[in-house]
Amino acid sequence: MPQRRKILVIFGTRPEAIKMCPVVQALGRYPEWFDVRVAVTGQHREQLDQVLRHFRVTPDYDLNIMQHRQTLAYIVTAALEGLDRVIREVAPDLVLVHGDTHTTMVGSLAAFYHKVPVGHVEAGLRTYNKYSPFPEEINRRIADVVADHLFAPTPLNRANLLREGVDPRAIYVTGQTGVDATLATYRPDYRFEEPRLNEVDFRRYRVIAVTAHRRENWGEPMRRMFTAMRRLVEDHPDTLLIYPVHLSPAVREVALPILSGHSRVLLLDPISYPDMINLMARSYLILSDSGGLQEEAPVFGKPLVLMRDTTERPEAVEAGVVVLAGTETESVYAAAHRLLSDPEAYRQMAQARNPFGDGRASERIAGYLAHLWGFAPARPEEFAG
Repeated sequence: MPQRRKILVIFGTRPEAIKMCPVVQALGRYPEWFDVRVAVTGQHREQLDQVLRHFRVTPDYDLNIMQHRQTLAYIVTAALEGLDRVIREVAPDLVLVHGDTHTTMVGSLAAFYHKVPVGHVEAGLRTYNKYSPFPEEINRRIADVVADHLFAPTPLNRANLLREGVDPRAIYVTGQTGVDATLATYRPDYRFEEPRLNEVDFRRYRVIAVTAHRRENWGEPMRRMFTAMRRLVEDHPDTLLIYPVHLSPAVREVALPILSGHSRVLLLDPISYPDMINLMARSYLILSDSGGLQEEAPVFGKPLVLMRDTTERPEAVEAGVVVLAGTETESVYAAAHRLLSDPEAYRQMAQARNPFGDGRASERIAGYLAHLWGFAPARPEEFAG
């Protein structure tokens, strides 16, 4: 039997934790093969901790770098110095990072500096606009350049990497680990942790669930988006808009003056990941500028109006589960109004296929690594899309 291998899993934000905790759990089912260590930067704090508690994952290393109004440069330097020390101490056989955050990019570089192989979960997503999403597009590209094993969620992501000259032997299509997390978290009889959500009459109202936080939308784009939301609620008296408002002052200072004071707009502080998943499952429509929600909403057949000018997940638009609306007031309003007014348009989106996964992505990654290191005779079949 080959020697047990040491894997260091690095993440730092709530979205990374959501998508990497199922991978940690899948690897943990094979303790005779894998010695799994988890390091978090704490680039997010409270929201990260909520996800860790939900998945019952306890980090072995916590850099706890988060500061009030932290700059991008601070995140990079603090995370790089901290992860350099962790990698030197752990001496892993492989570092696993996820997605497109500063922690992802820095974790890849820190591993590279120590000549440790890197596996990039969620590789190959692209908009080919370096400022949208900002700074995520460049973070992801850097991680893909450094990575030795590129775990692409979909065949389209593989095609992006091949166009960029990546060795096809380094690419493995897994499906989206976020779908794994969604399926593991949904409960038909779920009771919300946020008490006001338990008071919502989901039979009386068509609930519009909202998330909005992206850095490239700060300022005037958000002002336009929130104006469209206010108008939607006023024009559709059977709707109730629920928005867990991001804690960033740049978001709250724009959102609260526009959306406050309406009887059918429920503004909350950020809610837990299980609350958000189960809120989506009970909602009628979703408005978001998020990346991950584009993958989660199709699990429940919920149409999503994406308030961005670009998406690194064009599969969602092509499959008909997401409509790319931009950030102009009229375009956001028109996209959502159509879904609230046209039952056939809504039905087509609600019944479109989910192009992102089948709930087995994390197990595929574990199987790939088991085969790579000689623990298993064959690797699992790739996700076909």
